[in-house]
Amino acid sequence: MTAPRERGLRERERLLFEVSSPGRRGIDLPPSEYPDAGTGGIDGRHLRAEIDGFPELSEFDVVRHFTRLSRWNYAIDLGLYPLGSCTMKYNPRFNENAARIEGFACSHPLAAEEDAQGTLALIHELERMLAEITGMRAVSLQPPAGASGEQTGVMMMRSLLADRGERRSIVLIPDSAHGTNPASARLCGFGVETVPSGANGRLDVDALRTRLGPDVAGLMLTNPNTLGIFEDRIAEICAWVHEAGGLVYMDGANMNALVGVHRAGDAGVDVMHLNLHKTFSTPHGGGGPGAGAVAVAAALEPYLPVPRVVHENGRYRWQEDRPRSVGRVATFHGHFGMMVRAYAYILALGAPGLRRNTELAVLNSRYLRRRLSDTMSPAYSTPSLHEVVFSDRHLDGTGVTTIDVAKRLMDYGFHAPTVYFPLVVKGAIMIEPTESEGKHELDLFVAAVEAIQREVREEPERVRSSPHTTPIGRLDEAAAARRPVLRWRREEE
Repeated sequence: MTAPRERGLRERERLLFEVSSPGRRGIDLPPSEYPDAGTGGIDGRHLRAEIDGFPELSEFDVVRHFTRLSRWNYAIDLGLYPLGSCTMKYNPRFNENAARIEGFACSHPLAAEEDAQGTLALIHELERMLAEITGMRAVSLQPPAGASGEQTGVMMMRSLLADRGERRSIVLIPDSAHGTNPASARLCGFGVETVPSGANGRLDVDALRTRLGPDVAGLMLTNPNTLGIFEDRIAEICAWVHEAGGLVYMDGANMNALVGVHRAGDAGVDVMHLNLHKTFSTPHGGGGPGAGAVAVAAALEPYLPVPRVVHENGRYRWQEDRPRSVGRVATFHGHFGMMVRAYAYILALGAPGLRRNTELAVLNSRYLRRRLSDTMSPAYSTPSLHEVVFSDRHLDGTGVTTIDVAKRLMDYGFHAPTVYFPLVVKGAIMIEPTESEGKHELDLFVAAVEAIQREVREEPERVRSSPHTTPIGRLDEAAAARRPVLRWRREEE
């Protein structure tokens, strides 16, 4: 593959304010002969916007404008979305249909229990499913995002330690952790100390054991970690932390590499969160709100957020009377539509299908790692699971940077991968193909990366000045962040 797979005339799309023409409008009704009949007294004259400076356009103008803008967007429906640590995979349309079932879509969060038996049953059953998948005692679906589930987990850890009468002040976090890990610990009043990674990309267990002591409240560990590498000594790590009197929190953002293969609870993890909007195929990014289910071992179950859904005497009800609960963490009970989608996804695949998806996600990642290892520089020799991280060593001396390569990929019809994360890898490029992709799409991506690497050697300036085929061209992100333009002004202003 030596040329972009998508070419075409793309002109700068002007703002609606710029293409406005006095007198143009999408609808022009005559005054109604019966102004109060079925229109609330509104006639054609009142449908014309009287807002100063408001664009005046025909219906055709508006349709074309937004249709053209939609073609600027890259989406999972168009091709590979190789964002590592984000799991941008395909969302089956069946899930969307399920979420739009009237009884679910129109269910009000304040509906009486007798009118919400179906929604309560779904919440209860989904929590049971996720508990089985993770090997934990219980799950709460209330946290409305991954970071919220993470903070909820640390809040429960803090409450348990307080009930034990222990004043532990430090949470240990690996240097490759997601940024929300130290943020959650700090928001809950803990100090944070970093544990380094070893030469193999895994947690330095010797450094961990040396630091454990009576002031350590717990360890926050991502597994697989943000390098895509499985912490193969997880059971030992949990045992050491417990021996020191602490608790183990597992960031479950990468559970799509473990579902059906490994259960955190079996290894001794005390609490973890799951991103339904990543692992269980609910919309992600611009596609919809998150869902950060939090799962706990038996010791932390009393601290789960209220209310809880319980099943008693053949009916479901909300349970508020839980004196040790950390309380509510969301106004209502999370984003229910995301729960419906995740529930449909799990039911459709079943246990064998969930495991198969995990295996395919790992297979696709390892295939890309193998194909690209001669072109790029793997950050570690340790085998990775669902995502693979490369450093920028292969760019040394070329004047080309990681961000240049990412932008050049856009010319080849691909969304850029995650760049410069994790911070422990110099010039990191993180790629996660997910289980959604077939070999043909992965081969196209490999061909594009190989073509760009040839350009790095032969035409480095072309890579440094990319992208060339996108509607706007190369943007200065630093300038945009420091001097954002937040308001459109007419040229005459």
